[in-house]
Amino acid sequence: MVAQARVLARSAVGRGVDRSEQRFEYIQVRSAAADLQELQRRVQRMQGTVVSRTLESLPGLSDLIQLRTGAAYAVDSASLALALLAGPSQAGEWVGIVGATDLGFEAAAGFGVDLGRTIVVPHPDEHWLSVTAGLVDVATLVLVKPPVMVTERQAERIRSRLRQKDATLICWGEWPRCEARLALRASSWIGLGRGHGHLIGQRVRVDLYRGSTPPRSIDLWLPDTDREVREAGARVLPIDQVKAG
Repeated sequence: MVAQARVLARSAVGRGVDRSEQRFEYIQVRSAAADLQELQRRVQRMQGTVVSRTLESLPGLSDLIQLRTGAAYAVDSASLALALLAGPSQAGEWVGIVGATDLGFEAAAGFGVDLGRTIVVPHPDEHWLSVTAGLVDVATLVLVKPPVMVTERQAERIRSRLRQKDATLICWGEWPRCEARLALRASSWIGLGRGHGHLIGQRVRVDLYRGSTPPRSIDLWLPDTDREVREAGARVLPIDQVKAG
């Protein structure tokens, strides 16, 4: 497709077509390639023949973890959940949210989640498992906050579906035998003064657990004052302390 775009551009020069028209032709070809790739993925999802792939991550998280389709992950905070959703969402993937009623749409958009490609089921109640399984069929990344403890049998049912449908699950809570678990272990805020101001940035320490191996840790802005998720150089405070800036 890219080679075809270059041929179009060269032939356009010979016809006296200006640069803006050349760019337009290139964008058309590139868009068609992206649409074809998305169609191929959808066909593979229906056939259940998809091979696991790596999803996009926000720059601050990419050194710590890269989500893969066919796997389930667990987090213990809304901020981590939204940061993990944002990378694939910005890359054009559909995401679903099940049962997380305390996640705000404004906060999600602030992290970079594309609300136009987000499906939300706020109150699945006792049907949370079947709703989650249904969303796995249509969304690449699904965030669920189960109302009850998840059993091994329930977790395996969803894992099997994730492998078939080229999808990834993030559980806000505990998920049996998940691929990895991310935990917020320290936090400090900036933006508050003495009786004035508002919170504009959060520095955190995140621990990543995989199986029985020792955890990896990273200090992040989640987000910084420019609403970006990136690595933080300064050490953060224990999670029960708040810093006024």
